Amino acid sequence: MGSGDGPVAEHRRPDGVSDATVEALGKISEALEAVEVARGHLYTFHRLSGTADLTLGEGVEQLRQAGHAELADRIERELVGRNVIEGRWTFQIMEEYDDTYWSVFRDLERTAREELVGGRRHLFEAEMKESERTRGRRHHEAAPDDRGPQAP
Repeated sequence: MGSGDGPVAEHRRPDGVSDATVEALGKISEALEAVEVARGHLYTFHRLSGTADLTLGEGVEQLRQAGHAELADRIERELVGRNVIEGRWTFQIMEEYDDTYWSVFRDLERTAREELVGGRRHLFEAEMKESERTRGRRHHEAAPDDRGPQAP
């Protein structure tokens, strides 16, 4: 991977790229990271909503078996399988988010990196690592050692 005690080529800024450009791309990357976390929470919402609906269905069946058919029927009719927002189950929300926001965000972040720094990722962070790490100290290496974790 790395050679010497500096970052690998894909984590070094191309010649002529300004600090302002690296900082701007870093901020866009930071925003994309927030979108990825938001997307994860949306998937969590999707999974929990689906689990709730299936569990509700089981509870409705148990109500029915316990002799409360009228209430079970009402809950089943009004709530089991209900849209979580107008016209949509959570999978439809996920698809719409992915298609109209997340994929566009990712594509434009990638385009910015390709046009401005040859596609290199995390330049801002790589430069921060270089300024923060202690050169020559174990566990402060610039890049992984190809010899593996048991290397002296």
